[in-house]
Amino acid sequence: MRKLKLGKSDLFVSNLAFGCMRLTQLSVMEAEKLLHHALGLGIDFFDHADIYGGGHSEEIFAKAIQMRPSVREKMKIQSKCGIREGFFDFSKNHIVESVDGILKRLQTEYLDVLLLHRPDALMKPEEVAEAFQVLKDSGKVRQFGVSNHNPLQIELLKQYVAQDLIVNQLQFSIMHSGMVDAGLQVNTQHVNGINRDGSVLDYSRMNHMTIQAWSPFQYGFFEGVFIDNEKFPELNTKLMEIAETYGVTKTAIAIAWILRHPAGIQPVVGTMNQERLSLIATASDLQITRKEWYDIYQVAGNKLP
Repeated sequence: MRKLKLGKSDLFVSNLAFGCMRLTQLSVMEAEKLLHHALGLGIDFFDHADIYGGGHSEEIFAKAIQMRPSVREKMKIQSKCGIREGFFDFSKNHIVESVDGILKRLQTEYLDVLLLHRPDALMKPEEVAEAFQVLKDSGKVRQFGVSNHNPLQIELLKQYVAQDLIVNQLQFSIMHSGMVDAGLQVNTQHVNGINRDGSVLDYSRMNHMTIQAWSPFQYGFFEGVFIDNEKFPELNTKLMEIAETYGVTKTAIAIAWILRHPAGIQPVVGTMNQERLSLIATASDLQITRKEWYDIYQVAGNKLP
């Protein structure tokens, strides 16, 4: 399993992250087998959020992994906070209290990374800065980042926050490629040339922030997966053609497409199936060609100028 450096931090982690959102689908025994299988594959980065399963996903994780110092040192754990029922909350008290709850559920003394989950329109950046400083000074959080933020929202935070923001977790896949579409359609009137995210991909590269790609197999906003979906026959035919070239699966090629980008994007994979996880993991060391990357991009319905 290849490693990558998260942002400007000293964290070197697997270039695939394991997403724990769906752990509530499993029993503790099933989760134990899956998580240790992930570690056996070399996946040592685990992504959580306090809202996943209402916090239950974090509890299952701790029980399944049998959290103790010898196990904890083998992995890096990230969680997210800021989403509440019906609203967002980046207040100092909520951030600090959320982390306390996360640590209790995960049965650990610290998070390697904490992300602000979705932008809060009522955010006071000075409060976020105070919360981050409390968490940093107490040793409860070692690194910080954001999720689903655009460049100006990040810049506003950086005016106040003393710590580096090392990660931005964003939806990205073959069928959700807006981060690259606008860049390819510069100076055209094509609908994909509309810059909807403030050039977040280029911004992240310039500021050494690692993009983590969530829902790497989804199209739309949780509308479903595109792999083996009859809605996308040409895409699946192309994925199979390239997969056969490398002796891997279509899911591996879908991940390899993300990994091929020089930004050093870290896909977050959330399968609860051991065999599928093994097949996905084969993408870690796989590098498709430039032509294959563009072939996939175009067969997914995108046009080049």
